[in-house]
Amino acid sequence: MAKNIEIKAQIKNLTKLLTLAKKISDSGEIIINQKDIFYNAPKGRLKLRIFSPQKGELIYYERNNMKGPKESNYFITTINNPSTLNDTLSLALGVKGVVQKQRRLFLIGQTRLHIDDVEKLGQYMELEVVLQEDQTNEEGEYIAKDLIKKLQISDKDLIDKAYIDLINEKIKA
Repeated sequence: MAKNIEIKAQIKNLTKLLTLAKKISDSGEIIINQKDIFYNAPKGRLKLRIFSPQKGELIYYERNNMKGPKESNYFITTINNPSTLNDTLSLALGVKGVVQKQRRLFLIGQTRLHIDDVEKLGQYMELEVVLQEDQTNEEGEYIAKDLIKKLQISDKDLIDKAYIDLINEKIKA
C-alpha cells in the first residue's frame, strides 16, 4: 500500500491560508468537487470518491485518529461507473455516511495541500506528505510540521478525526 503522513486542521482564516498556500505552492489552485460515500468496512475505512457520473475512486485506508502528523496507508482503484459500484457496496456493507466537499488542491513538493469547504462542517485543511519508498515516517513528519509552520496553522486548530466522524458526531448531537 502507498503511505503518507497527514495533518488535518480547522481553518480560522481562509483568506490568509489561501494567500500563504499560493506563495509556497508549486502548482496553481485546482478546484475539485467530491462526494465521498463511506461504507461499514470490517477494518480500516472504505470510501467511494465520486468526481462525476463516469469517474470515481474506491479508496481503502488505515489511519489512527490523533492530532498532528499521522501515518495513513492507502490503496486506490480507479472506477468508471461509481453509481453501480455504490449500489453494490451499499447492499453488501451498508453506508456509514456521506461527505460532500469542494476541495482546493495545491501541490507543494511531494505534499498535497487540500483546503476543503465541507458541507455540514465548514472549512478545513489537510496536508498529505506522500512518502517515497525510501523515506521514513520521521522525514514525512518533518516536512508536514515545516509546512504547518509556513501556513501558520495553530496546534489548537488541529483535529484528530476524519470528516465523516465529525459529521456523524454532529448528527448524533
